[in-house]
Amino acid sequence: MDLKLKLEQLHQKVVGLKDQINTEEATKNAFVMPFIQILGYDIFNPTEVIPEHICDIGTKKGEKVDYVIRKNDDPILIIECKHWKESADAHNSQLHRYYHVSKSRFGILTNGIVYNFYTDLEKPNIMDEKPFFTINIEDLKDSSIKILESFTKNDYNLESILDSAEALKYIKAIRKEFEKEIETPSDEMVKLLVGRFFEKPMTASRMVSFKEYTKKALTLSINESISFRLKSALSINEQIEKQEETIKTLPVDENNDSKIVTTEEELEAFQIAKAILREKVPSDRIAYRDTLSYFGVLLDDNNRKPLCRFHFNTANKYIETFHNGKDAGEKVLLNNLDEIYNFRDQLLKTLENY
Repeated sequence: MDLKLKLEQLHQKVVGLKDQINTEEATKNAFVMPFIQILGYDIFNPTEVIPEHICDIGTKKGEKVDYVIRKNDDPILIIECKHWKESADAHNSQLHRYYHVSKSRFGILTNGIVYNFYTDLEKPNIMDEKPFFTINIEDLKDSSIKILESFTKNDYNLESILDSAEALKYIKAIRKEFEKEIETPSDEMVKLLVGRFFEKPMTASRMVSFKEYTKKALTLSINESISFRLKSALSINEQIEKQEETIKTLPVDENNDSKIVTTEEELEAFQIAKAILREKVPSDRIAYRDTLSYFGVLLDDNNRKPLCRFHFNTANKYIETFHNGKDAGEKVLLNNLDEIYNFRDQLLKTLENY
């Protein structure tokens, strides 16, 4: 199971349980430990995932950090947890102290939903005030999941992460400043842009006007860029749909069998579908027709009674299922033929509609 799917499952668990999680300890058990496990570390191995690790800090003895994760006997992550209702941006002074006495290069502050990753880009062995990377279980992004992969047990590489940490930190900071400029343009931004075409003195009243103009111009530019990208994407989708419709309507010379090749995979998929459908109807009522664009499974060999279609003529394989007997089906990606069994209820429901 890939990392994205595991995180999505954890998100569903968080949504379903968080209102019942009333303590920090429960947050750790229900949310944080599964997250550590998703990264590939053995939460049941106390030499790999060490809970309540003692970090003596100066004269303070017996101070504990919630988790230390080791790899090859070296600490690679220290994790400090808070209750899920608390902000993951607060209380980092405690993690800051732990980081100072730890040999780990990375610290995580989390409330079980938001995970802030810290390192020491500014000063060696002193944790930065701001995280270089954040992932939110309730707002998963593919780009964040890709970065998180480098912290998994199998892919962890200290030098590789440090190489990208600085870029992540400053890209995040630049983006934040840019968003602030869009919302409320600064004098510096206005002077930089307006000074390239406006040669008159910048009086206080003109600055007020140009700030408003700059805000509208930036917002308009971004909105138009988004609109253009959306239109381009929709146009591409429309072209693909038209091509698919054209393929479907191409005349087929039934006397020329070479145009249609029925593959072993298609026949195997048909047998799986047939095995499911035989729960409700005799096998001789389940037929198939192979076309240039899809392999169709029919009831009573009737094109008006499609049960499903298999699209195996491209690099990706899809099953197309139908709702209420309508011609317009829904295509779903198949990673392997065994996944056809996951559509048992849908196939039987479609059968009942006839």
